[in-house]
Amino acid sequence: MGPYRAALPGDGGRAVNEEGHGSGSRTSPPPLRSRRLALTFEAFHDTYHRGWLRFAHLQVGDADAARTVVDLLCAQLAGGWSHALKQGNVQFYAWALLKEHIAARLEERNHRVALVETAAFASAVTRMLDVTEDRFAVLECGICLYGAIARLPERQYDAVVLRFVLGYPEAEAAALLGVKASTVRSTVSFAKRRMAKDLDIAWETQIGG
Repeated sequence: MGPYRAALPGDGGRAVNEEGHGSGSRTSPPPLRSRRLALTFEAFHDTYHRGWLRFAHLQVGDADAARTVVDLLCAQLAGGWSHALKQGNVQFYAWALLKEHIAARLEERNHRVALVETAAFASAVTRMLDVTEDRFAVLECGICLYGAIARLPERQYDAVVLRFVLGYPEAEAAALLGVKASTVRSTVSFAKRRMAKDLDIAWETQIGG
């Protein structure tokens, strides 16, 4: 899972190897609380890391940049894991931090969100608009749809991207966002209505039913 376990509080700055022992001169295992922290962070990381990476890639448009963003997120979470666990909703907290790191990366590079430039977005166009015409029609609809998605409020944007661009089922999208599946469902419904109005189409038949 990478180097992030080294940053967990309570480990005295020592990296923790797969057996739970420090990589420094001390050979005794870390305190029970530290081992538990390491295990809970590792489980959390392994559950959500791929989703964070896929979402970040869509936003920054580059695999290496996406890895950098997610590495920074994981390092921040690991370094303050005790604090994260006190937030009440760790998934929601982690998602908010991910969005902050993405925004910082885009601002630092003076880039815009790269969603429309990705292959995943082209696939989403055909799913959301049920486009069956030639490739030019798909591209033309895609550009319009991108604008509509980009203008969505942040929570609707995230839900639509996770559900339709990345193809996550409701339950998985909800887990990444730290909300209930019913919340994702209603958020997507509001987003579809908003996009349909923006695009001047009938949302019941044209945007994913």
